[in-house]
Amino acid sequence: MKLVANDSFSNIEEYQTLVIKDEKSLRKFYSTINKTRKPGLPVPIVDFSKEIVLLVCLGEQKGKNKPVLSKLKETDNEFVIAVETVKEQQQGEKSVQAVYFPFYLYKMPLVDKIITFQNIDN
Repeated sequence: MKLVANDSFSNIEEYQTLVIKDEKSLRKFYSTINKTRKPGLPVPIVDFSKEIVLLVCLGEQKGKNKPVLSKLKETDNEFVIAVETVKEQQQGEKSVQAVYFPFYLYKMPLVDKIITFQNIDN
């Protein structure tokens, strides 16, 4: 899995994971996050004949956190991905933390299996 895009503000308030398998769905997601941006974020170029996109929206986060994705289990018809949220290292702790709504886009080789996500709590 390779990180292709991320940002601290997605306009998506709840935790959400999604597998994106086509250009239209990717553009629809970007139209959602670009509603309040001028200029908007560019849509990454993905070859959907060879790759799929994994979307992780963390929802409301106090302070900077990021997801770490790893393959948890693979069977003949299912691919399970673990999503663990870790705090990013920051210089000097502050008593007031900003609120973020981050999203992360990863691409991986196309698989003909059901992809599911499992949230790993710290």
